[in-house]
Amino acid sequence: MSDFAGMEDLLKDFLQEAGDLLSDVDNKLVDLERSPDDRQLLNDIFRGFHTIKGGAGFLNAGELVTLCHLTENLFDKLRNAEMALTPGLMDTILEATRSVRGMFGEIAQGTQPRPAAAEVIADLRAALAGEIDAAPAAGADTVVEEGPDWQALHQAVTGQGGMPGVAAAQRVSTDSRDAPPAVDEPLLQPHFPPEGRRASDRPGAAASGVPSGRRADEKAAARETTIRVDISRLDQVLNLSGEIGLTKNRLTSLRADIIAGRTDSETLQALDQAVSQLDLLVSDLQNSVMKTRMQPIGRLFQKYPRIARDLARQLGKDVELTLVGEETEVDKTMIEDLADPLIHLIRNAVDHGVESPDERRLAGKRPKSVVRLEARQEGDHIVLIIADDGRGMSPERIRAKAIEKNIISEEDANTLDDRQSLNLIFLPGFSTMSQASAVSGRGVGMDVVKTNIQKLNGTIEIRSEPGNGSVFTISLPLTLAILPVLLVLLGDQPFALPLSMVREILPIDPQRMQEVGGRETLVVRGEVLPVIALSRLLGWPQVQEPEYGVLMQAAERSFILAVDNFAGRDDAVIKSLDDFRPRGVAGVTTLSNGQIVLILDMKELLADLATVADRDARSVATRALEVFA
Repeated sequence: MSDFAGMEDLLKDFLQEAGDLLSDVDNKLVDLERSPDDRQLLNDIFRGFHTIKGGAGFLNAGELVTLCHLTENLFDKLRNAEMALTPGLMDTILEATRSVRGMFGEIAQGTQPRPAAAEVIADLRAALAGEIDAAPAAGADTVVEEGPDWQALHQAVTGQGGMPGVAAAQRVSTDSRDAPPAVDEPLLQPHFPPEGRRASDRPGAAASGVPSGRRADEKAAARETTIRVDISRLDQVLNLSGEIGLTKNRLTSLRADIIAGRTDSETLQALDQAVSQLDLLVSDLQNSVMKTRMQPIGRLFQKYPRIARDLARQLGKDVELTLVGEETEVDKTMIEDLADPLIHLIRNAVDHGVESPDERRLAGKRPKSVVRLEARQEGDHIVLIIADDGRGMSPERIRAKAIEKNIISEEDANTLDDRQSLNLIFLPGFSTMSQASAVSGRGVGMDVVKTNIQKLNGTIEIRSEPGNGSVFTISLPLTLAILPVLLVLLGDQPFALPLSMVREILPIDPQRMQEVGGRETLVVRGEVLPVIALSRLLGWPQVQEPEYGVLMQAAERSFILAVDNFAGRDDAVIKSLDDFRPRGVAGVTTLSNGQIVLILDMKELLADLATVADRDARSVATRALEVFA
């Protein structure tokens, strides 16, 4: 039985509010470390702990109240200039916030939190007594044998119990004692919901809100089920629903008139006006409802400065994570699924991208490195940028490492340009590290990044210059629930193509077709583009010669998709296929006439086509060798 029986609503509100407050406190602590005399920051952090303490008091969480009270008293002294912030004191404060987060995890499980580690309480009391000076706090001069505690960092951000493929980091030990954990790790589940998708998850599931074939235990996972909506947006939805109700009444009246035999031009004109008004209102209502799903991405961003700070310190680096565009709004489900990719990219930027202070001095750079996390809206897409001013990446080294690990052949490597070489880091098993650590080196992180971004119907690009840093650019659709599509016909069967990939539509003249390297091509404004028949992608027999081509842009390649005809453009509401999803199908939608249409996953179809082409090429080469044998 829960220790909070009868207080479920209060508990839920507390975990939501207190979790946001603690994330904000973590963010401000990183800023405070750079500006220790900032009174505004001190006051804000003080109020954060005070508010958390008050909420914990309503839940009778005595141990959490005690911990927050000690920390609150410490900040009261700091803001009143009764003591100065020192590195040792900052370490003590950060340990206290880590313990607070751990208590949140226990409360989320319906149990009263156990006391914080005795060392944490003792350090707080010592700090209040003025016994902690500028010397590093306990644990600051320790040796980390297995690298940074990435397990704890990842858990703090994503709320997941562990990183797949990453061994748990060894706990830090001091010369005098080993600090026991405040809470047994297996029992601790932070209040943050599980975030991120596996490669096996199906596209479109998040958009529709329908489970996408996950195991039963995963369907029951405690993903965040509430959302904060601005009251003005709710008012807009309410007003629109009222207008739709009035229009419905008008249509009902007109229907009665038509049934009664009134079919004069005035009645028909009134009917046309009412239907047009209803169409406009429904479109506005749809947009307004979609806006209720949009959330500022800053709620996700604010978790990362603390993570970057802790990781950089353990690696002996001086890193500042700057946030830009925190007010950019993104689909709520997309925010949740971006946690894993972003944390991998930030980790790699801190671990691989930026140099140590000594290396930066030798290179003529500032000792402090800067990692920038930026979000902005461009048209109907959200663009995320993770940039660093570190050592950059060498395409030559990446190609050599890929050959060494037998990921690609030397012959294939010689055909790659610099951009294609940089994309090799996304291949499973690729890593430039000779030995894996607790942070990285297993070749899974960037593969996770690319897989998750593709599941969101997004793309990722890399720009890097040796010595000047790297830039990762992620482009995502504005929302996952509604997808603008182009309806194409193969015979009489319609299919939906994501409109974001469509550049233009053009007629196909067989006389202009040329064969290059055994493939049909078409020259468009001086650019030679391959022509791929939709029937070939789907494995259907080609009954007639395609009449039209859709010029499409998929990641780094452009091609012309040959189709029989078009059925128009539509805003598709994505529905997932729960139990069975054919490869190359992202989901389904329903047309106005009730017909069900498949939404094609072009990336999967093109990947399958490349696999088939490669297999055919090997088969031809084998037959040629047999002839010459």
